[in-house]
Amino acid sequence: MVIYTQKNSLLEALSRANTTDLKSGKNYRIGFVPTMGALHRGHMSLIERALNENDVVVVSVFVNPTQFNNSTDLQKYPRTPEDDISLLEKLKGELIIYLPEVSDLYETSILAKSYDFGGLENEMEGKHRLGHFDGVGTVLNKFFRIVQPHTAYFGEKDFQQLQIVRKLVEVEKLPVEIIGCPILREENGLAMSSRNKRLSDEQFNEAALVYSVLNEVREKFDSTSLTDLNELVAERFLQNPYLNLEYFEIADENTLKTVEKKNKKTKYRAFIAAFSGEVRLIDNMPLN
Repeated sequence: MVIYTQKNSLLEALSRANTTDLKSGKNYRIGFVPTMGALHRGHMSLIERALNENDVVVVSVFVNPTQFNNSTDLQKYPRTPEDDISLLEKLKGELIIYLPEVSDLYETSILAKSYDFGGLENEMEGKHRLGHFDGVGTVLNKFFRIVQPHTAYFGEKDFQQLQIVRKLVEVEKLPVEIIGCPILREENGLAMSSRNKRLSDEQFNEAALVYSVLNEVREKFDSTSLTDLNELVAERFLQNPYLNLEYFEIADENTLKTVEKKNKKTKYRAFIAAFSGEVRLIDNMPLN
């Protein structure tokens, strides 16, 4: 495992890795897992898969300022670099860790580029976190051009982000394959997230409602109207004093647009965002 904090040093290392082995004639494959740190088992599953499928894997740990529309959320986002490195040291394989400073990626000004993601950016998270996906697209575009990976791995917990990243690669014509990986969950069903570290024990236990509601929606999806499902979810959250529902959407997996009428040929997914105190939780689940 090697750690780099400067882009130039990382580029030098990658130029050596991204060559043909003269003895075997084999081209080395580079995998990439971008993270914002505070690593957990969900992150580790992405990295382990990347290590199994590539010769070299780059893991970035960077809290990207341009994707936060709330300065308080940015300040409170958990940062645990020493713990992150300790976790990564336990992995087997050729691993490169990139820990850039803001100035290493945003050399002149900390601004996001404006993107057109074909409308994907206007749904759900886009409605509640203005400019968020411009920030995501900006930093990932920078990372992809620096690392030049063959494959990049993202968790399905941020399913809308996953679809945005796929669109980013198309828009920017980047030669990288985007691989979505299943959500890893806590024993109570809560989707693993770095933000979970900010929950009290009581909040953590009560947050299991999110997964419970998604399961209930999936079980009743075929037999229950969309209106009744929306009312059911609203009622479940009203009954729980620890969680405030921000939004619940049943959307087309491809367009992410809210469904108005079911179609058997369309793949649907349920999305939830809710607050437990100041901690914002998101989750989703395929329905058919």
